[in-house]
Amino acid sequence: MPEYPDIAVYLDALRSRLAGSRLRAVVLHNPFLLRTVEPQPDAFIGRRAGTFERMGKRIVLGFEGDLWMVLHLMIAGRLHWKPANSKPPGRGALMVLEFDAGFVSLTEAGSKRRASLHLVAGRAGLQALDPGGLEVLEADLASFAGRLRAENHTLKRALTDPRILSGIGNAYSDEILHRARLSPLAMSRKLGDAEMARLYQATRDTLTHWAERLGGRYGDRFPEKVTAFREGMAVHGRYRQPCPECGTPVQRIQYASNETNYCPRCQTGGRIYADRALSRLLKQDWPRRVEDLES
Repeated sequence: MPEYPDIAVYLDALRSRLAGSRLRAVVLHNPFLLRTVEPQPDAFIGRRAGTFERMGKRIVLGFEGDLWMVLHLMIAGRLHWKPANSKPPGRGALMVLEFDAGFVSLTEAGSKRRASLHLVAGRAGLQALDPGGLEVLEADLASFAGRLRAENHTLKRALTDPRILSGIGNAYSDEILHRARLSPLAMSRKLGDAEMARLYQATRDTLTHWAERLGGRYGDRFPEKVTAFREGMAVHGRYRQPCPECGTPVQRIQYASNETNYCPRCQTGGRIYADRALSRLLKQDWPRRVEDLES
């Protein structure tokens, strides 16, 4: 799922191409993408795009007349761009927005349709969609700590809950926790002040670093290859590969269709957490500490 750094890159690319451009047509090849009934898509036709914002992990496009499009790409949704003199995208796209400047299309890999489009009128309607997570890059340490300690969750859940923090998902939460040298299963209310400060700084540093890195990588090109697995990540998607800090094989915790990656030496004091897939199979042979893994 695209997270803050990916959404920031998308927004920069859309802003540079569409600011002031008039919307000519909204083509919905899959009507289930649209999750609202008012206003109708036709209400946007002929209006210029002028505002490009992020709401958590959603992309917000603002048009003349206080009308708003809110796109949630979910796990497999991706945006694509074609200039005005190109052939329009085909029916493989769930949606095509035709502007004076070109075409923005939305595709979604796989058979499950989770991406969504909300059309709303007015700031009040827009704010009703906001889950309310804290914008860490705009918050101080006290506000950050207050959000995490308001409820007692594992750090992995707290970081990825859109009602607690904004714009962080499975991928960058792994990177944040590795940078902070904290266990994904540590409880938010049990963090000491020094640990909380370390987590706060790691969150800010990780999001800023990757937003700048991705922005530099794409340059003036539209971001076509947005993925949760990036070259240069420390632990996310790197199961069994060496931790860049200590060389210990990265471990994982699997749950549902997701997994959490972590370094047991850097983050958990050498402890290896049970992996639901393998630990049940290996039973007594499941390694519980780094020393068991190495032996």
